[in-house]
Amino acid sequence: MPVYVDKNLVIADDELEWRFTSSGGPGGQHANRANTRVELLWDIAGSPSLTERQRNRLTRRFGETVRVVADDTRSQYRNRTIAMDRLGDLCRDALKAPPKRRTPTKPSRRAKQRRIDAKRQRGRTKKLRQNPTRNDY
Repeated sequence: MPVYVDKNLVIADDELEWRFTSSGGPGGQHANRANTRVELLWDIAGSPSLTERQRNRLTRRFGETVRVVADDTRSQYRNRTIAMDRLGDLCRDALKAPPKRRTPTKPSRRAKQRRIDAKRQRGRTKKLRQNPTRNDY
């Protein structure tokens, strides 16, 4: 079953390497005997599905291979599905265009004045809340 990353990238099933081991934790005899933990490996460097740009971006982020592990459920089939979804999500996030750099801007003179006026008004409001000073001694 191929992994659909987006409309431009589909990872073929023969590019994926699967390993199955027993999952840890409680579960009795089933957990001790069944190989439900899934480890999915994908060789980015040798993948024919990728363009050079995609390959460069993915290797910069993950290295030569991507390893995804799933042992969420007691079913090997469901763990395989979860691992494929995680691989697709990882690749989708890594292939997104990086966010544009923010160009810092200076506040306008009017904005500075409004800020100072608001601070002054806030100070006046707090001053009015205080008890009057006693200078009649």
